[in-house]
Amino acid sequence: MGYLGKVPPSILEKYVFSRIGVVDERVLVKPSVGEDAAVIDFGDKVLVVHSDPITGASKHIGWLSICVSTNDVATRGAIPKWVSMVILLPENFDENLLDSITREIDDAAKKLGVMVVCGHTEVTPKLDRPILISTAFGEVSKGRVVTTRGAKPGDLIILSKGACIEGTFIFANEFYDFLIDKVPRDVIDRALDYINLLSVLKDAQLAVAVGGVTSMHDPTEGGVLGGVQEMAKASSLGFILYEDKVIVNEETKLICEVLGVDPLKTISSGALLISAKPDYAESIVNVLRDDGIKASIIGRFTNRESGWKIVKSDGSVLEVSEPVVDELWRIYGKFKSNPS
Repeated sequence: MGYLGKVPPSILEKYVFSRIGVVDERVLVKPSVGEDAAVIDFGDKVLVVHSDPITGASKHIGWLSICVSTNDVATRGAIPKWVSMVILLPENFDENLLDSITREIDDAAKKLGVMVVCGHTEVTPKLDRPILISTAFGEVSKGRVVTTRGAKPGDLIILSKGACIEGTFIFANEFYDFLIDKVPRDVIDRALDYINLLSVLKDAQLAVAVGGVTSMHDPTEGGVLGGVQEMAKASSLGFILYEDKVIVNEETKLICEVLGVDPLKTISSGALLISAKPDYAESIVNVLRDDGIKASIIGRFTNRESGWKIVKSDGSVLEVSEPVVDELWRIYGKFKSNPS
């Protein structure tokens, strides 16, 4: 159909979300746009479950895989506890590849306090790179669950860490040889260190502890703009974003400029989008900053009739109602056809 990455919401609603088998009333949050993790009733507590693949990177995928699935559990206000991991290896793989992947899985799991409890490992025909699919499980008290659809008109939108966190890390790894002559070496080195920024567990826990959080979302494919769109769609709201309020770190800005990438439309695991009641938003930002996590208020949610808008740095206002196609896939296509 001419696109890569996430399937558009209209196709998901037509072919995926309507075909979920027997509806179990214990499933409190079912599949829908923006609601990346299921919530299942277990009495006083709920079980939170989320699955994610790693397909847009070939390096450090063990670490990435643990972070991306546990992130969506954390955005429910839950504590990730367990992970199921599927490892698909290319034919004639080097044993060192599996050694490297599982070492990273182990390191990341230990850092985040989770256990890999099951999964599957196989050699898969016609793969040119390994693919990992992880499913994270966590738990939280029923009354403390946060959903994507909980945002309300007037809520302020907070972004932690900055735009294109995962994208910056992937670009520095995947296009290192291209970037090394165009970006200062210390910038690339700092971008490679973004591996330590890919979890939002601490961000989410700090925000929830302050109070006033109505919704949280992990902006993966589609980046910050796509993530806010998903929050708005899930909550049946409009929004207005201010481009000059979005944190774009120096490493991200320089690498994206060289590659011709819009950081607001690029995969951003490691960042956290939070909607909060206006009286709490500044306190959440301050608590995050006090813990060394960059944060800023980047916009607000509005009534659905107001539409989806972004105020550009030059003051112009754009409608952004079309689903975002992640810049990662575009740049991969560009390099595949013209790597120089």
